[in-house]
Amino acid sequence: MTVLIVVGVLVAAGAGVAVTDPFKEAPKESTTKTAAPTGLSKVTQGTLSARTLQNGTLGYAGSYDVVNNAKGTMTKLPAVGDVISQGEVLYRVDGKPVVLLQGAAEPVYRDLAYGAEGADVRQLNAALVTLKYATKDQIDPDSDYFSKQTLYALKELQDDVGLDDSGELPLGQAVFLPVEEIRVVKSDAVRGGPAGQGQNVMQVSSTKRQVVVELNASEQTGVAVGDKVTITLPDGKTTPGVVSSVGKVAKQVEDKTTIEVRIKPQDPKATGGLDQAPVQVAIISDTVKGVLSVPVNALLALSGGGYAVEVVQAGGEHKLIAIRTGLFDDSEGKVEVSGAGLAVGQQIVVPAS
Repeated sequence: MTVLIVVGVLVAAGAGVAVTDPFKEAPKESTTKTAAPTGLSKVTQGTLSARTLQNGTLGYAGSYDVVNNAKGTMTKLPAVGDVISQGEVLYRVDGKPVVLLQGAAEPVYRDLAYGAEGADVRQLNAALVTLKYATKDQIDPDSDYFSKQTLYALKELQDDVGLDDSGELPLGQAVFLPVEEIRVVKSDAVRGGPAGQGQNVMQVSSTKRQVVVELNASEQTGVAVGDKVTITLPDGKTTPGVVSSVGKVAKQVEDKTTIEVRIKPQDPKATGGLDQAPVQVAIISDTVKGVLSVPVNALLALSGGGYAVEVVQAGGEHKLIAIRTGLFDDSEGKVEVSGAGLAVGQQIVVPAS
């Protein structure tokens, strides 16, 4: 019987997939000994995962432009990297605070006062309830009406941030963004410069950590929302994550067609504070538990078709056992195997390292 040792080509061919039955006719067990230099490994039992290794970028989720609607001179701006929460001062014009509030239902385009109605009033009501200036019994956060309770709650907010507590919200006194907390990414305004209506004054993101992978479009079907991943950080440490979204619109990046895959780290603190940092992501697309496995380089291709492993028995005799392959775990360099006579703990022959 002719035996061929399977090398790197087999690993690449099996990566991330379950190999179909390669047997035309199951070969019989035989006693043999490989002539090439070899070492020993063992048949193990446990969990294997099929993984897709990808390069990614670690940063913060979301990108938003802050549009100013106050007129005057920019007197105070946050620094890049500053974190600002809803209800806090975002910047100042003529010394007066411009407040960050959560909401994105309606762009700010008018003054808001008692009796006003609309989607912009609804987002103001929701923000005031979230900030606990009113309870849900006092203000319905889904209400689009500027009530007396809205006026009273707004007066308290204005007083807290150092504004005249008029109970009215002039255009430009607040900026609504769709997140509760922002991180300043870039400043487009200059302290002491003019604050023009409709001017982009800064770019911000959320404070939620995120990894973005530009995945080859041909691999889209192998990745789904909820897939677990392992993120390898620039310092070599690893941390778990989960796929939060898989893009449906392809884009051209250099000579590749890609889709954007977003990943949420399960322990954001473990990712540190780096922004736009290169990371490696192992996306787990399939997992099997309690299976027998061997190193991929232990597989032997048989001339009659199929695969075998070379087992070293207790007396030192070498025997080929026909096996079937299942899931390949490239990150561990192992493959799921099954076959009559195969058992946990058996010593098997592998190429010498």
